[in-house]
Amino acid sequence: MLLKRFIEEESTEKFDLIIVGGGITGAAVAYIAAARGLSVVLFEKKDYGGATSSATSKLIHGGLRYLANGELKLVRESLRERRILGNIAPNFVYSLPFLMPMYRRWKGNIWKMLAGMYIYDALSYDKKDTWDKSKRLQNHKLVSYRKTIRLEPNLKMEDLRNAFYFFDYQSIFPERLTLAFIKSAADYGARVSNYTPVEGFVFGEDNRITGVKVRDTFTGATKEVYGELIVNCGGTWADKILNMAAGKVSTTHKVKRSEGIHIITKKIAGHHVVSLQTDTGGHMMIMPWRDHSLIGTTDKEFMGDPDDYRVSGESIDEIINNVNTYFGRKISREDIIHAYGGLRPLVDDQTKGSYETSRKYEVYDNATDGIGGMITVEGGKYTTSRSLAREVLKLISTKLNRILDDSVSDNLYLSGCEIRDMRQFMIRQHLNYKDFSRNTVEYVSRNYGTESKLVFQIARDDRRFAEVISHDGEILAEVVFAIRYESAKTLRDIMLRRTGTGTIGNPGKAIIDKVAAVAAEMLCWDEKRRAEEIVLMMRVYELF
Repeated sequence: MLLKRFIEEESTEKFDLIIVGGGITGAAVAYIAAARGLSVVLFEKKDYGGATSSATSKLIHGGLRYLANGELKLVRESLRERRILGNIAPNFVYSLPFLMPMYRRWKGNIWKMLAGMYIYDALSYDKKDTWDKSKRLQNHKLVSYRKTIRLEPNLKMEDLRNAFYFFDYQSIFPERLTLAFIKSAADYGARVSNYTPVEGFVFGEDNRITGVKVRDTFTGATKEVYGELIVNCGGTWADKILNMAAGKVSTTHKVKRSEGIHIITKKIAGHHVVSLQTDTGGHMMIMPWRDHSLIGTTDKEFMGDPDDYRVSGESIDEIINNVNTYFGRKISREDIIHAYGGLRPLVDDQTKGSYETSRKYEVYDNATDGIGGMITVEGGKYTTSRSLAREVLKLISTKLNRILDDSVSDNLYLSGCEIRDMRQFMIRQHLNYKDFSRNTVEYVSRNYGTESKLVFQIARDDRRFAEVISHDGEILAEVVFAIRYESAKTLRDIMLRRTGTGTIGNPGKAIIDKVAAVAAEMLCWDEKRRAEEIVLMMRVYELF
């Protein structure tokens, strides 16, 4: 399906819902609402899933550490949603083993940890109730010292006792998973538009919001769009949107922001996540990803303007120091291939530090603040985004005075993910596309699912686009597909959120030039625009 930008269309349609924000929360709300027959339009000021939704640890997890706060309800919800995402997006979500070593110096209590593991297993009682048998997860194991060092010989050996071995899920490409929700919403008739910031609101009687004022970033064209209800899914920017809507009205809701940094290095651990506790009570993970190690994350409160946020050298050094302190293999700045970071929105009703703050969410009716016609979503985490959207739908049902329930999102595949058995699907893919390398078939098939046939057809129709442009087999046809079908508008959209050519670090000038040349031809960029896009892409890799 062709993903069009609503801002470019001539339309005077009035919508049931106007969703502000195209991260995973806004995407999930748009999908569930559109599937229930509501007319929906979604506006994202930059690119879909381009901020917090792309700055993740690439995990779909139950939140084991939330047990320490006694948040059994949140853990159960997360475990249920973990299973559902594995069902509805089988090509994006896969089981991943975790190794959590126990040390004699460990501040926690090993018996408390053992009890927590049994509770975690008990709360995930339905983890084997998966559509695809390969998605079923095993219960935890406590493995001996000898087996621990066989599994991970690079662990720090001093005071090592044993380790817990358990499973969660990994999301191999969160940006494309977010896009799958956007596409699913569009399949049900939702209108969507990236690079369309909301710059103001339209007010009716009793100061009730009746619409939004939006602008096309590329053309400068503006439009007023009207709707019955505005859903503020701005995430990290939710309070800024609320303040824009409030004007002189005093609001009480503030977003607490937590910084999360990750670095990517050459592979320094095995094929499982190594989860390590720090002396301060925090945790650090070394995760396998695309034949590299993804290491993170930091978790500290950010007090500034989210528009000014940048990855800092201090935060990167914090991760390096944690690796060198708690892992057996040392790294330095020179080992970093890439780093990225983002801000997590947290519910600001606690005095705890950001690490201890709950990952719960809240849905507010802003009429209580004197702002009619708007509801705001705060907090949450990627794993529970679908569940959060269902809670939003309940309030929408009340506000619109309609009977609405979500009977779709937990039992239908997301767009492009209609695969009952991943193993059989991959076998068929390798048989059908023998003219491509094994790496290419693996990568394209998993990241594009049932839409991969279009990518392969582009490459077959013009062999220029069959050229491999990354170590794991990506091809230029993906660039064409991103522009033609997925509303990619910038070089960063293409290289960071539609394809993975830029997410593993700087691919080199030759590859960037090739991708930019295809984009320039298809998007009608002149030489100046092409050069500007390359400069902006290169800034992504300016870490220090």
